[in-house]
Order: sequence, then structure tokens, then C-alpha cells
Amino acid sequence: MTIQTKYQDLVSDDSKAFLFLATLMPDGSPQVTPVWFSVDGDTILINTAKGRLKDKNMKERAKVAMTIQDPNERYRYIGIRGEVVGSTHEGADEHIDMLSRRYDDKPWQSKAGQVRIIYKIKPTHVHDRD
Repeated sequence: MTIQTKYQDLVSDDSKAFLFLATLMPDGSPQVTPVWFSVDGDTILINTAKGRLKDKNMKERAKVAMTIQDPNERYRYIGIRGEVVGSTHEGADEHIDMLSRRYDDKPWQSKAGQVRIIYKIKPTHVHDRD
């Protein structure tokens, strides 16, 4: 993922910046959700529960848009357009636990019967506020 050096802190392993994920509904209208995220090389990882709206939308329509906003400077952000290139249940429980510890400073409290999924998103375009 090509993100300017001055914005690398927003995608670092200790960042608490939220990612605002826009997916497409069946009628083509956008749906936006703030989410925790991590980065693996050139891929953005989003963790969600099976059956949620963003899960259904990303399974059916791979194009997404995202904004990562600096939690300390609200007018500092990067915008990303991308495509879902894969998903997996493998390691999803460990991934959401890692995100919970990063964002909430506590272990993840799983809900009975909830199945977690990691979506892998490949950025196709990155822009910043400048």
C-alpha cells in the first residue's frame, strides 16, 4: 500500500485510528461503518462477524472505499479505494482479540455462536487531504 511517510502512523501496529468502511448495498447505495483494522503488508484487514451487513456486502460486491482518520487531529486523514481480495475464518478470533487489546486495552469478549471473519482488502487508490 502506498501511503506517504507522513501518514504511516495512521496504519502502524499501535495506531488507534478508526477506519470508516463504505460498502455497497444490493441497490447500489453506500453503507458506512467505523471499524477497527490492521495492515498486513499491502493489505488492509477488517474483522467482522458472519451475517453483519458489511459481511454480506463485501461477499457480494468487492469494491469498497475507506477513510482512516487521525484520532488526535480530525482534519488529518487518508482516503482509500480498494477491492476485497479474500476472506478467511482462520485466525479471525486471534485477530479480533489483538484488535480489542489495541483499541480497548482488554481481551476480546466473544459472543456465543458468533463466527468471526477477516476480510482482506487491496488498495487500488490512496489519497490524502493535502
